[in-house]
Amino acid sequence: MAKDTREKKKAGEEMLDPAQEVGKADNNNSDSSEKTVEKKSAVKNGIVRMVLVLLSILLEVVVIFLLLHYLGSKAGWVYSVLHILSIILVLVIYGSHKTASVRMTWIMLIMLVPIVGTVLFLIIGLNWHTLQMRKRYSELDKILLPLLPPNEEVSRHVREKSGRLSGISAYLKKNAGFPVYENTKVTYYDDGLKGLNAQLEELAKAERFIFMEYHAIEDAESWHEIQKVLVERAKAGVEVRIFYDDMGSIGFINTNFVKKMESLGLKCRVFNPFAPGFNFFLNNRDHRKITVIDGRVGFTGGYNLANEYFHRTEPYGFWKDTGVKLEGDAVQSLTVIFLEMWNAISKYDVDDKDFRQFLTSPPSPEGKGFVQPYADSPMDGIAVGEDVYMSIAEGATEYAWYITPYLIITDEMNHVLSLAAMRGVDVRIITPGIPDKKMVYSLTRSYYNGLARHGVRIFEFTPGFCHAKMSVSDDLVATCGTINMDYRSLYHHFENGCLLADCDAVMDIKHDFEETFAQCREVTDYYVTGRGAFMRFGQMLLRLAAPLM
Repeated sequence: MAKDTREKKKAGEEMLDPAQEVGKADNNNSDSSEKTVEKKSAVKNGIVRMVLVLLSILLEVVVIFLLLHYLGSKAGWVYSVLHILSIILVLVIYGSHKTASVRMTWIMLIMLVPIVGTVLFLIIGLNWHTLQMRKRYSELDKILLPLLPPNEEVSRHVREKSGRLSGISAYLKKNAGFPVYENTKVTYYDDGLKGLNAQLEELAKAERFIFMEYHAIEDAESWHEIQKVLVERAKAGVEVRIFYDDMGSIGFINTNFVKKMESLGLKCRVFNPFAPGFNFFLNNRDHRKITVIDGRVGFTGGYNLANEYFHRTEPYGFWKDTGVKLEGDAVQSLTVIFLEMWNAISKYDVDDKDFRQFLTSPPSPEGKGFVQPYADSPMDGIAVGEDVYMSIAEGATEYAWYITPYLIITDEMNHVLSLAAMRGVDVRIITPGIPDKKMVYSLTRSYYNGLARHGVRIFEFTPGFCHAKMSVSDDLVATCGTINMDYRSLYHHFENGCLLADCDAVMDIKHDFEETFAQCREVTDYYVTGRGAFMRFGQMLLRLAAPLM
């Protein structure tokens, strides 16, 4: 306790005003500008395309507003109808099953500016998808998920180990469709570069197939190392599939990337191309990060396949990222997650007919404990990622630690984390010390006060930007994957994670947390009492807009 007090006192003495911290981040960004020149020049076409598409969408929204205004000026009853519709919409939102903070934002927006709010809700808030897309994903899941083993015996072992652990595991099986496994070896990587090196080593051993699905791929040095190995394996007869999100990669690659990969003998597909025109699916992105090799080895974690994740460029200071390698039975779930996205995205592609050929994961005799990879989808209306994070805090008796690049959470998660701390659980959250997005960084900090005043300890990673998405609790359970603690990850994106329990990787993750805390500045005390009135008002406004970001 005395040590904790000394640490807090030291952190308070070193604490800078938030505005000073952002200025400090700007200086760091400026110092590293020379390192990122090659990235900016290499993606000029991608940036231009993104700007043109955004301008096109903005123009379409403006046209709708002008059309409604024109109709209203010509026929007054149009405004009356729109206001009546906005009132009905507010009642519908109030009675919906959305989280309270999301409902409140939309209700206030629609009440303040009925026409603008209604149009934005229809475009963004509904989070709807074409019936065709929803049907494709549903039909595929009905085929793929039953191919996974039920593992009832493993579930029994989980119940015998811990009732708390059994509850989280049973939730994932029932609501996400992914079973828990034994016979799986887990290797944890406390740095993205270590994960990349391990992947390169395993990719070179591929004999049958390689599946790679990533939110962002940068056509630069790090990817070229991977590409070289992929081309060699493709020439040896290995089937190589690459799948990436267009929005996530738009600043990293040009539009000819797919053709380039195909010319090298690598199959390549792009998720949800970013193009002009109203696309109600545009708000949903593929944020998953998966590599599967021959069904025997799988990788996942926070890092994408771009230079900044492996310290080749450092625009935001030292980049903290993590990942895991799975060997054994649990790789089957990562394979299914990849096959879902690969086959669902377009009706015009030639899809797989025989999925079983890819589901032959040999068990690992070195495997210890339990492993449960899982996926989260905006299609089903179930916030699996958020529920897992909250369940870990709810069941914790000693500690529950989290690390996330963005902290933009619902009132429900805020309450669960705060309640755990009020019960005496050591709840800690690590966020970046240097932001990659200033507005989101300010929004992240707006949540500190509500958590800190209830006993949640907040740490900022001073060497740079922490992009890892993990949790660990009570030396029993941990998670590692792609799921940020923000609205986009929890409600809008396709995500994946991995629940780990009673295995060496759990303690490896705990030790990494402890080492990371030593590199952080604790800001808990400052955000309990240190915010000025202007800062509080600005954060209040940001919080209102949080669900829209």
